[in-house]
Amino acid sequence: MEIEFVGAAQTVTGSMHLVRTAHATVLLDCGLYQGRRQESFERNRHLPLPTRELDAVVLSHAHIDHSGALPLLTKQGYEGPIYATHATRDLCAAMLRDAAFIQEADARHLNKQIERGDLVSDPVEPLYTEEDALATLDQFVSLPYHRTMTVAPGVRLTFFDAGHVLGSAITALDVEEDGATKRVLFTGDLGRNHMPILRDPEIVSKADLLITESTYGDRLHDPIAKMDEDLAAVIRKTWARGGKVIIPAFALERAQEIVFALKKLRRDGEIPAVPVFIDSPLTVKITEIFKMHPECFDSETRALMRGHDSPFEFDGLCYVDSVEESKALSMSDRPAVVIAASGMCEAGRVLHHLRAGIEDEKNTVLIVGFQAQHTLGRRLVERRAKVRIFGVERDRRAEVTVLNGFSAHADQGDLITYANACRDRGPLRRVALVHGEPRAQQVLKQRLVDEHGYPDVVIPSPGARLTV
Repeated sequence: MEIEFVGAAQTVTGSMHLVRTAHATVLLDCGLYQGRRQESFERNRHLPLPTRELDAVVLSHAHIDHSGALPLLTKQGYEGPIYATHATRDLCAAMLRDAAFIQEADARHLNKQIERGDLVSDPVEPLYTEEDALATLDQFVSLPYHRTMTVAPGVRLTFFDAGHVLGSAITALDVEEDGATKRVLFTGDLGRNHMPILRDPEIVSKADLLITESTYGDRLHDPIAKMDEDLAAVIRKTWARGGKVIIPAFALERAQEIVFALKKLRRDGEIPAVPVFIDSPLTVKITEIFKMHPECFDSETRALMRGHDSPFEFDGLCYVDSVEESKALSMSDRPAVVIAASGMCEAGRVLHHLRAGIEDEKNTVLIVGFQAQHTLGRRLVERRAKVRIFGVERDRRAEVTVLNGFSAHADQGDLITYANACRDRGPLRRVALVHGEPRAQQVLKQRLVDEHGYPDVVIPSPGARLTV
């Protein structure tokens, strides 16, 4: 068996890993690469995958950097099954269509700028359309947690709860060759313990190889209680100076976690009665999908739902749907909290709010998730004096605050604890670090080797192959 690390190797976007055996080829994840616009377009348009050889695709969760290139794979000729949990399939039905819609809308917007001479560029085309996304959904095969299915000759798949986002799965592939069976464990994105809404990640036994994300391999998150305190402090400070808090948030999970926290803070009197707007039609759809999947919730959230006290609703919370409402909100100078996608500020309605508010020193841009290199979100985290939005350079006068405590990714301690727990259930000795930037991976590798005695920890480069 051989693993080829096609994407998310020494970076955090474009997750793609090929598992080749003597009898089958299985793709783990098929995500969009996110970064500089032109580079991203070229990398995504030409997927470096042996499409005709694939027997199956296994999807860990619905985030676009893990699922967003599936319509491109279908366009390249892949006609086989895409295995995912029930919740992931339902989320992809919304998210892939939304990704297509955003690409088409952004292409129209940029092409108008090009036609007017406001932007010097070749005409922009979307990577795929809504019709392409709909065609991909026909290939999904839903599989519940803990049910094993043969997905290719000699390859059996079992999903376990990753605790990262709704429906996220740790993938266990049991591969039989020459009378021996090896278990490859792929975390996808691994969640944190004791986070609100979802259950904790499950420990999986009998892994021979662990392929694990390493996004926060070089740092520890603040305690969960502190993230609520920090959020309240940001809102109170911005409210006092009459500004807006603009929160770029992934429509899946991060937006729901922020709403959950705001509900508690309002209830406890920790923040003023500031109006809160969720300016994302996708978030509205995803929140409805959350309500359809109580099997993914922790006991606290299930109890709230049984008591008809939805964790996703409270007085003063408004879900914005129409374009007209969104435009009016972005132009309003009234204090408010605005949560909008996308999480890395590369597309969607958050760009319009940033364009309108980035030059006002009363405002705060609150970053609550990891920002990949070469994205607008990363440039905001770096607090650059000037940022480019819709091709136009603007002065950044708004305050930028980063709260990584809201991350749904495991931190260094969580990642080490998870690997050790799997090793305790044997016979794990080999670990491959993916979905992380080089510094984070090097720090995590050093700790695993020097302090925890792992004899074989690798950091694959793009295109590297690992024999199992």
